[in-house]
Amino acid sequence: MSEESWGRVRNELIKRVGKTNFSTWIEPLSLIGVDAGIAAIEAPTKFMRDWVSRNFEEQILRELRASGMVVERIEFRVPDLRPIPAADVVRPVAAPARKPVRASDDDLPGAPLDARFTFDSFVVGKPNELAHAAARRVAEGGPVSFNPLFLYGGVGLGKTHLMHAIAHELSTRRPDMRVLYLSAEQFMYRFVQALRDRQIMDFKEMFRSVDVLMVDDVQFIAGKDSTQEEFFHTFNALVDQGKQIVISADRAPGEIKDLEERIRSRLQCGLVVDLHPTDYELRLGILQTKTEVYRGQYPGLKLADGVLEFLAHRISTNVRVLEGALTRLFAFASLVGREITLDLAQECLTDILRASDRKVTIEEIQRKVAEHYNVRLSDMIGPKRMRTIARPRQVAMYLSKNLTTRSLPEIGRRFGGRDHTTIMHGIRKIEELMVDDRQLTEDVDLLRRLLES
Repeated sequence: MSEESWGRVRNELIKRVGKTNFSTWIEPLSLIGVDAGIAAIEAPTKFMRDWVSRNFEEQILRELRASGMVVERIEFRVPDLRPIPAADVVRPVAAPARKPVRASDDDLPGAPLDARFTFDSFVVGKPNELAHAAARRVAEGGPVSFNPLFLYGGVGLGKTHLMHAIAHELSTRRPDMRVLYLSAEQFMYRFVQALRDRQIMDFKEMFRSVDVLMVDDVQFIAGKDSTQEEFFHTFNALVDQGKQIVISADRAPGEIKDLEERIRSRLQCGLVVDLHPTDYELRLGILQTKTEVYRGQYPGLKLADGVLEFLAHRISTNVRVLEGALTRLFAFASLVGREITLDLAQECLTDILRASDRKVTIEEIQRKVAEHYNVRLSDMIGPKRMRTIARPRQVAMYLSKNLTTRSLPEIGRRFGGRDHTTIMHGIRKIEELMVDDRQLTEDVDLLRRLLES
């Protein structure tokens, strides 16, 4: 098939798949030739080969046939990286590739690591045990069956702590590995800076030469088209090389607004782990661990029974706030020379305790109900109507009405934009069923206790 014919096929594909899909997926392809009804098409990477095969094969095949070629199927290939004997070379020799820039580790544009955030200082409990185990596996520096590792959860639940811990552990176990940790905002800043200084090739080569890439708060690149494009290609290049990627965000990939579908799909193909809000036992464990540190800093300072338990119960939404309260309490007691008692804690932490009074959110209700009934959060909020999803959705609606001050229209917006009458119907249905359905009543009571604890 001539280059002119392939060019006509490509022009038709632009109309069929759109300019963005074409430039991302079709334009990098090259037609090797057609033999015995098989069209051989080369893709630059294994990931691109697999994606195009799954999503665009039928459209490409249709346009090839429309061009007059007898094609039964397409065979997608990736370049053979083995040396090719000179006698076998039939294509023009391209200009030599630019030698990759391999900067020293000191030149990598990463963020500083906090020395406090290690695995030793991370308190493990039921809400974070899977995230901790997965982070430990990555930190061993060996082959990992999941890539990327995607950690998500609310503020102060330990995502950044685990990211720093992985980097610290790898630097000890595998000093030969090049580990780059930075925030999504820093990635975006470096990318814009490279564009401005016309050093985009140096940017690409530096980021794609690392062994482990760790990007914190990836939700910040959502809506930034150029940055998402470069992040996507950097991601693909590293995965194709077998390099490990660790990502964190404040919500699951499927719940990040304005994140490109191709990036969302790529992030979901690894291990996605939710760091749940802390439970009482984990909060108490964190306080006990921190107290041991502070006893060394404030020798002779007495801590009355029940203070840590009181704090673990009252400050339940954010570990950072919990730790900050303990820091303030020890410092204040030291300055005034008093024992740390419940009265002193209430006197010293009035503002924190008032702000931390339990406020249940619709998002927390949805997450807890989805977890209890073992359904996907996206399905529960989405349009699916099968009973195994509809019933948990109605339970979540019922709890949202009874545990929050939100109006029915507001609740409807949080449930995929549903009308307030749909929410009202769901609430009434649960109220009716609870009269005779003992199991449902127990489920609702258990969820209410968990959410109010």
